[in-house]
Amino acid sequence: MSDDHHHDHGHGHAHDAPPSPHHSSDRSAEQNRVLEEKVARIEALLIEKGLFDKGALDRVIDIYENDLGPMNGARVVAKAWTDPGFKERLLQDGSAAIAELGFGGLQGEHLVVCENTPEVHNLVVCTLCSCYPWPVLGLPPAWYKDAAYRSRVVVDPRGVLADFDTDIADDVEVRVWDSSSEMRYLVLPERPAGTEHLTEDELAQLVHRDAMIGVRKVEPA
Repeated sequence: MSDDHHHDHGHGHAHDAPPSPHHSSDRSAEQNRVLEEKVARIEALLIEKGLFDKGALDRVIDIYENDLGPMNGARVVAKAWTDPGFKERLLQDGSAAIAELGFGGLQGEHLVVCENTPEVHNLVVCTLCSCYPWPVLGLPPAWYKDAAYRSRVVVDPRGVLADFDTDIADDVEVRVWDSSSEMRYLVLPERPAGTEHLTEDELAQLVHRDAMIGVRKVEPA
């Protein structure tokens, strides 16, 4: 058993330790940082002028982090669980298969889907900034952007999973996938046992954002 770290900022190779940042990814990280700072300044100005209510703004962000965006991803997962043909297409070309359900666009152009199995558990991070598949997961949660998560998950993925109360058996391989501006990842979680009787819509209700990042598993209702 080994924990593989897949750093794909411009390359598709597995590494045993974080690689040296590539110039294109450095530029992407800097652009994201500048954009986030601009957004923060605009937000502060709107709140100061009374044009925005901070509580209302936080609620909108929460909806896009936890409800609207992840609902799209949940539909993708439930479809893959119930339709073998769609699942095959999804694993071959994530962006194209997801587009079949009407989801796509900015931050979802090059999307790879990694399937969790009894032998392999996948986990997603962006070590340089906060690259994230917006069309299927909405806005990234604060912890995903936090430097502590981004740095620790590549060296101690099992420890990070334990922090989320996720137990992974010692004989299960943990693979860490490093998103970039060129490539983003979505985890296809394992379908929980005992859900064979559920419809696609009912299955989608079980799927949550954290399972599609890989830090938690999907549990039966």
